[in-house]
Amino acid sequence: MCGIVAATTLRDVSEILISGLRALEYRGYDSAGISVQRNGALSRLRIKGKVKDLQALLDETPLPGFCGIAHTRWATHGVPNTSNAHPHTSKNEIDLVHNGIIENHDELRAELQAAGYEFSSETDSEVVVHLVHSLVSQGNDLFSALRLAVKRLRGAYAIAAVSSREPGVIAGARAGSPMVLGIGFHEHFLASDIYPLLSVTNRFVYLEEGDIVRLDTNGYEIRDREDQAVNREVKEADVSADAVQRGQYRHYMQKEIFEQPVAVADTLEGRISSDRVLPNIFGVGAEETLKRVRQVHIVACGTSFHAGLVARYQLEQLAGIPCMVEVASEYRYRNPVVPDNALFVVISQSGETADTLAALRHAKKSGYLATLAICNVPESSIVRETDLILMTRAGPEIAVASTKAFTTQLVALQLLVLSLAQLGDRVKAAKLAQWVRELSSLPEMIRRALELDGRVEMLAARFAEKHHALFLGRGSHYPIAMEGALKLKEISYIHAEAYPAGELKHGPLALVDYDMPVVAVAPNNRLLKKLISNIEEVRARGGEMYVIADAEAVASLKERHGEIIELNTGGDLLAPVVLTIPLQLLAYHVAVLRGTDVDQPRNLAKSVTVE
Repeated sequence: MCGIVAATTLRDVSEILISGLRALEYRGYDSAGISVQRNGALSRLRIKGKVKDLQALLDETPLPGFCGIAHTRWATHGVPNTSNAHPHTSKNEIDLVHNGIIENHDELRAELQAAGYEFSSETDSEVVVHLVHSLVSQGNDLFSALRLAVKRLRGAYAIAAVSSREPGVIAGARAGSPMVLGIGFHEHFLASDIYPLLSVTNRFVYLEEGDIVRLDTNGYEIRDREDQAVNREVKEADVSADAVQRGQYRHYMQKEIFEQPVAVADTLEGRISSDRVLPNIFGVGAEETLKRVRQVHIVACGTSFHAGLVARYQLEQLAGIPCMVEVASEYRYRNPVVPDNALFVVISQSGETADTLAALRHAKKSGYLATLAICNVPESSIVRETDLILMTRAGPEIAVASTKAFTTQLVALQLLVLSLAQLGDRVKAAKLAQWVRELSSLPEMIRRALELDGRVEMLAARFAEKHHALFLGRGSHYPIAMEGALKLKEISYIHAEAYPAGELKHGPLALVDYDMPVVAVAPNNRLLKKLISNIEEVRARGGEMYVIADAEAVASLKERHGEIIELNTGGDLLAPVVLTIPLQLLAYHVAVLRGTDVDQPRNLAKSVTVE
């Protein structure tokens, strides 16, 4: 979604700000802008379009100065245009950028209009700059005004503001959207994450929920949500300025597996509050459209198809909405019956997958209520051609075998599921709040799952000389078994297949012997006993069994059931994501042992742009 960069320095800031915006482009955006403070005045440039377009404007109209803020915006309130782009201004005295969604913007807007403020945009963000200005007009400095203003805000926000009255001063605040403070030598910075600042500093303070900060060239001050002065730990970043380098990792795939806690946190950022999914995260007017949805059709390829299959179970179980999932390469060669008020969802990492793009274009002629893209590349064709969008924010994914793109797709689809449940009043508020709390804990659950890396690496040695493998799952975890099999075959070249565990007796048992490892995905749910019966069938025929099991399911498993890899999955909503992690690690370590090209496996491409 949106991205913020702010800097107060003893050198010109324009290039720092523009460079920072380029590093934030992966988040997705539709407009960009910059405001620079100089000689007691604020000057800004905004544009609908890309950072390169903003750079072209700056080349024509330079904005020299030593203090400034910049922003990339993804529309939630108001269409993409220059008027709705950030920074927003109030009386040419306060300029401000904002990430997130202000839920009580309507009432604040009415209050400010009654006080004489004129609004020039449709955004929720503009109310914040006018609110801050009104408090500055009452005699508060910028920092104090922002501290008072955020007490009035409901929703999610990361904010950076400058004032023509206070040269060199930036005030910032965060709640629900991340913000980091960068520390240099007589220069300080704010940004949505560390990547836009790695070229100017490697020392950061990760601001905590509710923090408010004042910075100038001489130092900074942080106050917590109780307005108490606090000291936050300064940390040195251990990543390079080039985020697409492997760094400490042997392969890009390994790096991307371990980036998943951050990628998932970024995908959730600014999209949930403490008890609900925030409005319009899929775009302007999305809520009114989603309220009308009575059926969902999901179309995708490969790994993205598996994410869609998981979403089908969750849509029907949690939101009570029927769902059809289809491989994109098959969809457009038939004439699907489109029911009334059906939402068409396409999932693609690259946004350029030829089959998925063709299916989307076919669907747009077929009478769907709306089209929605789940995608990781903001400027892609699929994103440009759908009505609604949710960017996954996985960041650059270099390895051909998708890892963090898949888990962030699962999370994005969970946001869709919960949004539909919430908008259709299909779930009680307490249950919705529980699911949202669980979702917010997912990054930490993934971190814990990654601690199994050493254990999985040892088990991988048992697969390295094998030629075939079988993966089993039931319910929403059958697609996770499919994903595990796909990863193993993609990068190790071991023939691997996945089956619903209940189908063993209908054919696959004929293949089971001591030379075929069988991997089962075992969450702690109502199908566990059924799955254990299927495991018994494999063991009775001499099969070598490996069970990836929820910690609470382990009590039902015995030593005779094979090698058990235990982890805490966090319950039904999170389990498909968490149980994916050991399967990714297994595929990776097997491929390393077999000496294959892990990042660029034979015959495969990252973005499949031909049919």
